[in-house]
Amino acid sequence: MKKWQCIVCGLIYDEALGWPDDGIAPGTAWQDVPEDWLCPDCGVGKADFEMIAI
Repeated sequence: MKKWQCIVCGLIYDEALGWPDDGIAPGTAWQDVPEDWLCPDCGVGKADFEMIAI
């Protein structure tokens, strides 16, 4: 599982955790997150996230 970070506000999307508040189940790969999903903290789209190594 990978982690993706918003380059605007720093929010991290962890594939292992998903984002249940937005209906994204744990284990949901980044490519399976809907294209219209927006960062819950700052509102930017998926294009403004980068994969990170933690």
